[in-house]
Amino acid sequence: RTLVTTLTKRMAEDLTEYLQERGVKVKYLHSDILTIERIEIITSLRKGEVDVIVGVNLLREGLDIPEVSFVAILDADKEGFLRSETSLIQTIGRAARNVNGQVVLYADHMTGSIERAIDETDRRREKQLAYNKKHGITPKTIEKSIRNILEEFGLSPSTNQHAKKARNQRIKEIARLDMIGDARSIGEIIKDKQKNMKDAAQNLEFEVAAILRDEIRELSAREKIGVKKKK
Repeated sequence: RTLVTTLTKRMAEDLTEYLQERGVKVKYLHSDILTIERIEIITSLRKGEVDVIVGVNLLREGLDIPEVSFVAILDADKEGFLRSETSLIQTIGRAARNVNGQVVLYADHMTGSIERAIDETDRRREKQLAYNKKHGITPKTIEKSIRNILEEFGLSPSTNQHAKKARNQRIKEIARLDMIGDARSIGEIIKDKQKNMKDAAQNLEFEVAAILRDEIRELSAREKIGVKKKK
């Protein structure tokens, strides 16, 4: 499986369309995709229904996908938040769960961030290799069961119309970023998502927890804006 990280939503969508036209099973991920859809896409990658995910800033911390053996970082030399030393190290780490993991940074020139990220990755790799040799450890891909994340949220597919209606309502409750009223309602949504995030983390579903964490941050920012406007 492959993760490709771009700098913009438009680039993610255009690249996805380009790859689809060439027969690649690919989906894109960015902040406009609702929670449930994101979870479905990540699960489909793990199951092999999709081979490639193209994303913007969702490929850093939290996405624990051991099936991923290749990570492509586009425009790696565009210095900034998404291509800082820390971001590059975290993105490179997405391939560390797979014994055959490889990472390619696409760039026109070497930046300080790229050089430091590579040096740090090499340092960690050498340290790990030394530890493995000392303790007789043979590296292998992390084994993690593919659980039906949707079922954990009560969202399993159903042919029953009543069940479908309940499922759609549950989706609205979990992923209602676009159904926000006043600042007070935003606070209530944040509390709901914080609970869901903690539950996901306790169940070791870090993909879900990371997605909810990002939405909580976005909602918190919107809440602050709403409070300022009222003043």
